[in-house]
Formats: sequence, C-alpha cells, structure tokens
Amino acid sequence: MTESARIEAYLPRLYGYALSLAGNHHQAEDLVQECAVRALTARNIPGDEPAYRAWLFRILKNAFVDQVRRKNTAAMAAKDEYFTPEMEYWQGDERFITVLTVKFEMAKLPRHQREIIALIDIVGLSYAETGHLLAVPVGTVMSRISRARRMLLEAIGASNVHELPVKKKKGIR
Repeated sequence: MTESARIEAYLPRLYGYALSLAGNHHQAEDLVQECAVRALTARNIPGDEPAYRAWLFRILKNAFVDQVRRKNTAAMAAKDEYFTPEMEYWQGDERFITVLTVKFEMAKLPRHQREIIALIDIVGLSYAETGHLLAVPVGTVMSRISRARRMLLEAIGASNVHELPVKKKKGIR
C-alpha cells in the first residue's frame, strides 16, 4: 500500500478532528492538507496501524498549534469562544433537527471539550490513544470526556430537542 493510500483511509476522521479544533470548514481542510503533506514528507513513519493513526492525529494537532501561534492572540480568543457551523436547511426531519442542535451546542463548548469529544466519540480513538496523543494519563482523559459529555448533554437538555417516546408495538394475540 502506498503512503498516500494509507493516509487517504484516515482523511474523513482527520477532517472531523480538524473541524473540532479549528471551528470552520476551510481551516479544517487546510489543516488536513498540511497534515498529509507533513506525513508524506516525514522520514520516520510508524509501521503498525495504531501507532500510525496516533502519529497522524498528532501531526494534525501540531499543525493546528503552529497555526494558532502564528495568529493574533486577540483574534484567536474571539474565535475560540464561538464558531458558527455552516447553515443547513431544515427539512422537517426530527433527526435533522437533533443533529443541528448537537452541532450548535457542540460549537458552544470550549475548544478543549470539543477536542476530547471529537477524538473519542467522533474519530473513535481509545482512551489510551487519546491520552498518548494529548500527552496526558488515561485517567485524565476519562475525567475530561466525562465532563465534556456532561456539559454537552446539559446544553442539549436545555434546548428544545427531547427524546421521542417509544411506541410499543402491539403483539399478536
């Protein structure tokens, strides 16, 4: 398998993580592109898949940190507070409304909470992989994801989206 094909398999997950860090689609696309370029030009590439995957996500995070360092601190502070997801069109679908609500509430979370939710719940990394990527113990990852999920659930609970009651099917008599 070529190196570009190997990276290509991770592009959707890298993009999801980049979007959670950056907060906008264009910046996320730029981060993924920069990650791919850095990975393709790297000298030492991990051989096994778990190490390779963690390595790619670390490259992406480092690219984001580098990008933040280059920007004006005041402009970044304002961007960090809120980001506006792209507008989507309502089609009367309950699932669609729920997805929008989760996106909007997720956007309101602090960046570090969006990041931990994205790594574990969206990208699908394990607690150990996330801890390695963020350079924190697994216990810290567990407490951070717990707090982030609780904050997101509280925000969603305060919205107008509620779980629909389950209709019981009538059995055959």
